[in-house]
Amino acid sequence: MKRIGILTSGGDCQGLNSTIRAVAKSLYYHYGNDGVEIIGIIDGYRGLIYGEYKTMKPEDFSGILTMGGTILGTSRQPFKLMRVVDENSVDKVASMKKNYKKLNLDCLVVLGGNGTQKTANLLSEEGLNVVSLPKTIDNDLWGTDKTFGFQSAVDIATNVIDCIHTTATSHGRVFIVEVMGHKVGWLTLYAGIAGGADIILIPEIPYDIDSVIKTIKARTASGKNFSILAVAEGAISKELAAMPKKKKKAAIAEMKYPSISYKIAEEIEAATGQETRVTVPGHFQRGGSPDAYDRVLSTRFGVAAADLIINKKYGNMVALVNNEVVAVPLKDIAGKLKAVPKDCEVVQAARKMGISFGD
Repeated sequence: MKRIGILTSGGDCQGLNSTIRAVAKSLYYHYGNDGVEIIGIIDGYRGLIYGEYKTMKPEDFSGILTMGGTILGTSRQPFKLMRVVDENSVDKVASMKKNYKKLNLDCLVVLGGNGTQKTANLLSEEGLNVVSLPKTIDNDLWGTDKTFGFQSAVDIATNVIDCIHTTATSHGRVFIVEVMGHKVGWLTLYAGIAGGADIILIPEIPYDIDSVIKTIKARTASGKNFSILAVAEGAISKELAAMPKKKKKAAIAEMKYPSISYKIAEEIEAATGQETRVTVPGHFQRGGSPDAYDRVLSTRFGVAAADLIINKKYGNMVALVNNEVVAVPLKDIAGKLKAVPKDCEVVQAARKMGISFGD
């Protein structure tokens, strides 16, 4: 009897349940319902630390292909605190290893983003059998072209921009749609292009507010009475980007606005006289059902993860490279952020369409 633990960690997103389903159904298909037992770890690494789990049954994985969120629950357990003994005097790493052995697991399957993958690699280095899958709406995981959850979030953000177009046109306003993404701009870039944004501001390309205002004024002069900006929540001005790290962090913390989008909106309105509004879809972007693309990608990833378990190829993350599902060593990808290259083909295509990046 094989015993496989599975957990979802970090922020939720579309495709977690469809991926869990694919892992489970593939293992049941290979080993038979009586040949494998799947242990669901509750609320991510916290459940592994404190021994919170449930034994799953085949029927638990039925009807969840289209379901958003995660049936296992999730939580954020910062990697930088994993080696820190907590307020309950719990050594987190030792506790996770102890519960892994207590459950008599043959492998732990981990679904998560950057921090999750770092902890997965830590556990692998500690001698546990680990297989991981790349989850995040930010698409910022090193080693994979796409993460599941990304395309569904792009669809939602794009729909917001689509809807904003009609009201922006009707009232002759400037609208800023603030898209999720503190450190990277993949989601804003793709949604901005798909939604027909006139200006896209992402963390990787610091903006000059004068350039942004110049673009809006040029649109107005050409007879276009509205403008749409897709702004990543982590967008940063050239002035801030040039500051030393500590000074920059302090300046951001002292900012009087709810987010950078509101600062940009105030500056635009003051310089152009155009009514400027901010829309923040927030967690809508990570909620709801996975789209068709993510359902297929999640299925492919889940099946590949099961294959790694069957073939005892532990210490790997499943990834998509040139549209092929492959295994990449956790040690090669953990802790690496996949930012948008400033001169990548997608950015160049946007620029050739006349989209401004505010630089």
